[in-house]
Amino acid sequence: MTSSIPRIEPELVIAHTLLPESTFTYTERDVAVYALGVGACGANAVDEKELKYVYHQDGQSCIQALPTFAVLFPYRLMLTLFEVPGLHFEPSLLLHGQQYFEIYKPLPTNCCIQNRAHISGLHDKGKAAILEIETISCNKETGEVLCRNRNTLYLRGAGGFSKTSDLYSYSSPSSNPKVAPVTIPKDIPFAIHEDCTQQSQALLYRLSGDYNPLHSDPMIANLAGFSRPILHGLCTLGFAVRAVIKCCCGGQPSLVKSVQGRFLMHVYPGETLITEMWRSETRIIYQTKVKEREKVVLSGAVLMNHVSSAL
Repeated sequence: MTSSIPRIEPELVIAHTLLPESTFTYTERDVAVYALGVGACGANAVDEKELKYVYHQDGQSCIQALPTFAVLFPYRLMLTLFEVPGLHFEPSLLLHGQQYFEIYKPLPTNCCIQNRAHISGLHDKGKAAILEIETISCNKETGEVLCRNRNTLYLRGAGGFSKTSDLYSYSSPSSNPKVAPVTIPKDIPFAIHEDCTQQSQALLYRLSGDYNPLHSDPMIANLAGFSRPILHGLCTLGFAVRAVIKCCCGGQPSLVKSVQGRFLMHVYPGETLITEMWRSETRIIYQTKVKEREKVVLSGAVLMNHVSSAL
């Protein structure tokens, strides 16, 4: 499948690190649809810790955005990767490897976001290439910086472009924050949260903007090697962080400072997600398993602004 695709030309890619600026405009409706897409109020429609993500008695303008809503901001920028000189890959072989984001201000319930992004890393792994995209998102009206995302993409079949015996590796010195590695503790979790995804979960989540047919079209899913459409990795991340907020933050999304997640395996809509959490003073380490297959599908950490001993 990849034989006709030219090799990546790293010098050209790195010379074109800046991506076109983009905007992302959303309203309270989008915030609520996203929350439902990652399972908010799925088990209890009047959950006192989650109803605020979809309804408020003082009006929809008063609902709260989940911090993981920020991962939607750079999505349209991903479409511009096809225009980067020297960056050659097969779109159907692209996998989302990791996601990291930092929240600087609570996300507004409606806003026009201005995104500034650049390629912050390119690495030859032999059979695959790893591409890192760094995005700073601002409130376009006020200029206030709201968050930063780092998307790590795994481009299968795009490796092997190094011109020497040493594999090519580039990381922008001005980005890629130092993130503590995550090691899953061996002791008993502080909290365990079980969530059932719906058969239609991917169809609901896609309404937030990711219309990749891998998550909705049975034929495309079969061609990719899956028995049926799979759940978006960022949807699984939304489930996991929502569990952390609920179980370790007293339901207060404002406590989330940053999130890192590593996608390890696919999830099928309808499967049960079990998120295990280990808490330190300011960090929650988590891993999410699929109950039916006993497989770990996601792991990572949530860094907290402050966790009260009362929570």
